[in-house]
Amino acid sequence: MAKMFRAFFFKSLFFFWYRFLFRQLKSLIGLRRNILSTQFKYQKFSSFLHQHHRSSELGDHTLVFDVENALLKSSSLFPYFMLVAFEAGGLIRAIVLVLLYPVACAPDIVGQELGLKMMVMICFFGIKVDSFRVGRSVLPKFLLEDVGKEMFDVLKRSSGKKVGVTNMPRIMVESFLREYLEIDVVVGRELKVFCGYFVGLMEEKKSALHALEQVQEGKGCSDMIGITRFNKVVDHQLFSHCKEVYAVSEAEKRSWQRLSKDKYPKPLIFHDGRLALRPTLFDSIAILMWLPYALILAIIRISLALSLPYNFSTPLLVFTGIHLTTSEIPKMPPNNNNKTGTLYVCNHRTLLDPLYISFTLQRNLIAVTYSLSRMSEILAPIKTVRLTRNRDQDANMMKHLLAQGDLVVCPEGTTCREPYLLRFSPLFSEMCDDIAPVAVNSHVTMFHGTTAGGLKCLDPVFFLMNPSPVYTVDLLQHVQRSRCVDRAVVTEKEHQARFKVANHVQSQIGSALGFECTKLTRKDKYLILAGNEGVVINRACGKS
Repeated sequence: MAKMFRAFFFKSLFFFWYRFLFRQLKSLIGLRRNILSTQFKYQKFSSFLHQHHRSSELGDHTLVFDVENALLKSSSLFPYFMLVAFEAGGLIRAIVLVLLYPVACAPDIVGQELGLKMMVMICFFGIKVDSFRVGRSVLPKFLLEDVGKEMFDVLKRSSGKKVGVTNMPRIMVESFLREYLEIDVVVGRELKVFCGYFVGLMEEKKSALHALEQVQEGKGCSDMIGITRFNKVVDHQLFSHCKEVYAVSEAEKRSWQRLSKDKYPKPLIFHDGRLALRPTLFDSIAILMWLPYALILAIIRISLALSLPYNFSTPLLVFTGIHLTTSEIPKMPPNNNNKTGTLYVCNHRTLLDPLYISFTLQRNLIAVTYSLSRMSEILAPIKTVRLTRNRDQDANMMKHLLAQGDLVVCPEGTTCREPYLLRFSPLFSEMCDDIAPVAVNSHVTMFHGTTAGGLKCLDPVFFLMNPSPVYTVDLLQHVQRSRCVDRAVVTEKEHQARFKVANHVQSQIGSALGFECTKLTRKDKYLILAGNEGVVINRACGKS
């Protein structure tokens, strides 16, 4: 009986390994045949650059390119899935992705396709479809920073239809490709949805015929030129229908330069998300290891700011790693009306702007803001007042507060992370004749202290969780309202006069910081990033 069992066991084991190895050998033979069958089609990408160095030579050919293997300089998809896991799913989901990624990226264990499906399952399972905005508000910034300049120049020279092909879920890259690179067609994987939630599964790859139908709609020539990576030529059947296929080698990608911000087809003004650095695998591990210490450090910094006077708290906060750079306080012009305080007008980088101005001046200020959660209002070490967005009520309130002391206001109405200034609301220009502009700037290395779609009450905490956050406060020369506009304009056209004063203060702060002035508003930002108009819900931890 034992002999029969032993014979049966070894026989089963032999057939198992025979079938396994036979399948692997069969797949390798098939892959080699496919590569050999397409080998006569593809050429080196460098030869493409040499042949099509002028846009007239490209003509109206349809250009089909592989997003992750030809457009982006880095071939690793982990940072983008980490952003989805952390920003849309939370800390636990990000930890699970970091722990399982070594298995997902091991081709000998699970294979590339199964590894991709594992990351999709971890990042998207249980995420509500309507609330998912990471693909539009977070990922474009990091994807733009990874675009290869050489490939972007090719896209810019092409006058025909441009088609981006990706193995990632389409929802992750479509906004980046269409809105920022002006790509006509995006061919990607669709995610399965059940009852309004992602189930973490992808649909099968679209057939070549279905993709061709998308490509051939509208403008463009039927002749297609494909660009992909050397060992990814047969990844998508669409490339087999291209007249010419050019392959990018890893050595060529390593020599590429990243696209500079001044070359972006559309300026990146608004973006969301808490992570400030590109979350590669090692950076993600460093972030997760730093988080417990960061939370303790943030609590210590908040306690020092709330409990001690400015003279004692400022050096202690600097000792904890906060860098505060201030300019020499300009001489204030004589105030003819001693009954009113000074009106400080600053641009808006984080919720801590008024607090850092108070530290610079070494005295308490009254801060008025358009958006403040109840939690931040309670914890603020200086007096804060929320504006109602009713012009007459807000004007009376600000005049009343100015009679009590110095006042600081951020007329942009919302924060902006990039070097741009949003339109200044002109309400402050009607308060008094003497205005003190203040240019503020901040720099972080790990976490952004602002959000459009997250919890506003955590903004100061995330900013203070950075190892060495940097704040720069530049007190500018005072602006006399009467000198900005003509007297006749002040009396006859008050409406135009207040806008002129607001624009003058905006341009003065923009010149001091080197920022570009825009006419965009708070509403524009929140409609793009959060899908709302930026109204904070009145609760302990508001969300806007």
